[in-house]
Amino acid sequence: MSDRRALGWAGTALAPAMALLTAALLGRAWSACDVGTNNAANGTFLLLLFVPALTLALLLLWLASVGLLGKHPLICAMAGGALVLTASWCAISLLWGGTTYYCPSGVPPWWPGVVPAPGF
Repeated sequence: MSDRRALGWAGTALAPAMALLTAALLGRAWSACDVGTNNAANGTFLLLLFVPALTLALLLLWLASVGLLGKHPLICAMAGGALVLTASWCAISLLWGGTTYYCPSGVPPWWPGVVPAPGF
């Protein structure tokens, strides 16, 4: 039972942290490419709507992996981590800004070339 409790605490810490990191990355990309109305409106959306919704979705994914694979803590942690990373990447891809004047390719200038740009 202590393994499940530890996995629960890990998910409780991981979900909001990953949601905040995802929002920060998305906000930086929007700011660099001049996407949206302005930075205040984008930040308000990210802080008040995006972060709580993504935290809840990531926490539910983590809890689903614990519920299904709770008897195998290492596999559960790896599967939960993969689910959380995949869901964050999908959230970034859905809200990633398109091509703009400042980012003709749709990718900010600071984005590393070895990491594929988000998008479906």
